[in-house]
Amino acid sequence: MAGKKYKEAAKNVDRQKRYGLEEALKLVVANKVAKFDETVEMAVRLGVDPRQADQNVRGTVVLPNGTGKVPRVLVLAKGEKEREAREAGADFVGSEDLIKRIQEENWLDFDRVIATPDIMGAVGRIGKILGPRGLMPNPRVGTVTFEVTKAVQEVKAGKVDYRVDKAGVVHARIGKVSFGEAKLAENAHALLAAILRSKPSTAKGNYVKGVAVSSTMGPGVKVDTASAARTVAAAA
Repeated sequence: MAGKKYKEAAKNVDRQKRYGLEEALKLVVANKVAKFDETVEMAVRLGVDPRQADQNVRGTVVLPNGTGKVPRVLVLAKGEKEREAREAGADFVGSEDLIKRIQEENWLDFDRVIATPDIMGAVGRIGKILGPRGLMPNPRVGTVTFEVTKAVQEVKAGKVDYRVDKAGVVHARIGKVSFGEAKLAENAHALLAAILRSKPSTAKGNYVKGVAVSSTMGPGVKVDTASAARTVAAAA
């Protein structure tokens, strides 16, 4: 059941209206509900069929203002690449020892996992643990790579993954309420531009069918998709 603060905040949002992106984010910031610094998320409904392999939209983008949280990064690598990972700022570095710890102790005190290709055979043993949590390294999003320094630095700088779900929606964090609408808008533009670049050639009709933004505890605000697309195109 919705709380009193949520109901008060919801009164300030016209549920039938599609707002400009900046205006929508301004409403999200103004109508924060919680005392903590809420995360702001964007949901983008796409005109794709996720059941088709060639329409499974997925990618990464480095948000210009970060996400408001510096992720704890685990790097699984061997030899010289372990040293490289530590120098790059990885929080945890190891190989078989950490794979065994995850496997036997269900240790998950990290937010992202990067692995070098030569250790992926061993990483496969913990796929059933990492996969459901969205932590499994994947070459398509740059987390299976020998370029360890670059991968760690990008994740620490605010690189986020996005992937369409079974309902055809991409959900992604674009920052914190404390960022203010200007920085949130910059991050939102970067995310939308990346999603637009990921449009499958087989997608028919309108690609972006709906956009909404919300904070952790606040009401959702619908965005006018046409104006958002024009803004992103103009900034490109």
